[in-house]
Amino acid sequence: MLARRALQWAARRGGQRPPLRGLRGSPRARSAMPSWVIDRYGRNEVLRFTRDMVFPVIQYPNEVIVKVHAASLNPIDLSMRSGYGATALNMKRDPLKIKSMDTEFPLTLGRDASGVIMECGLSVSYFKPGDEVWAAIPPWKQGTLSEFVVASANEVSFKPKCLSHVEAASLPYVGLTAWSAINKVGGLNQSNCSGKRVLILGASGGVGTFAVQLVKAWGAHVTAVCSHDAGTLMRKLGADDVIDYKSGSLEQQLKTLPSFDFILDNVGGSTEKWALDLLKKWSGATYVTLVTPFLINVDRLGVADGMLQTGVTIGSKTVKHLLKGVHYRWAFFMPSGPSLDEIAQLVDSGK
Repeated sequence: MLARRALQWAARRGGQRPPLRGLRGSPRARSAMPSWVIDRYGRNEVLRFTRDMVFPVIQYPNEVIVKVHAASLNPIDLSMRSGYGATALNMKRDPLKIKSMDTEFPLTLGRDASGVIMECGLSVSYFKPGDEVWAAIPPWKQGTLSEFVVASANEVSFKPKCLSHVEAASLPYVGLTAWSAINKVGGLNQSNCSGKRVLILGASGGVGTFAVQLVKAWGAHVTAVCSHDAGTLMRKLGADDVIDYKSGSLEQQLKTLPSFDFILDNVGGSTEKWALDLLKKWSGATYVTLVTPFLINVDRLGVADGMLQTGVTIGSKTVKHLLKGVHYRWAFFMPSGPSLDEIAQLVDSGK
């Protein structure tokens, strides 16, 4: 009976099928869009501009499609272009190996985006088409160097009102990376940061410049380590002390200063061997580094052995330094719309 009624309805409508209630898909008027993609890993020559990249579609009810007005590049994009983290990221993209295609290509790079919501999934109520937003897209998803990008709604936030799209596109990835290290991993926030002595190693990079402003806005005493050329910038951003790492032994220069409550290390390498000695012992002082071997271990050893090696490394270092009275931690970029909400409030307030 139902089938007969459907056929009768289709006949009256010239052969069209009856609409399905409660279902919504991306517009079919477009099937392709312009994008910058790579088809293999390598140097800049692997970058290719195409107008035939597959148009993104909403696959889950909590997703949105954003029309990208501005995007930016970060060091992670250059590393991913060369294949950095490919093993771990592919595992994240398809953990059960159920996709029909065995390759991540063509791959769109770019993590930052500022733009306008074009379409929302059925469970998205916080945003609506036309809203101006910004986001940092996780590296296991297709990136933002496209006309449109799909993201989870919890990765998106309303763009700061005081910034243009171009200005806004420079902040989300570095901002969330710094926020992850300082707040999520390091435990600092607006209520407990005032008066704390904070050291930022590699302060003149994207993450470093954001970190200096963030902890300063929360009332910390900030020591920034950078080259002489960046000294003026660091002071304008609010650093109380600026140390030129080229003007002599950095370790000896820092040892002349009072001990620190928190250290953010954007440099890694040999700094880790002596930086933890600059922390206040047995006071909850914390060292957080953004330079970790996790993705390198997985690329080199495979998923199982790489994760095992990483676990042994972080575990042994944590215990070693805990016995000396300080906390040792690793931090990574974490996509988070709620964190971007807090960052947007700081930006709009002029901090």
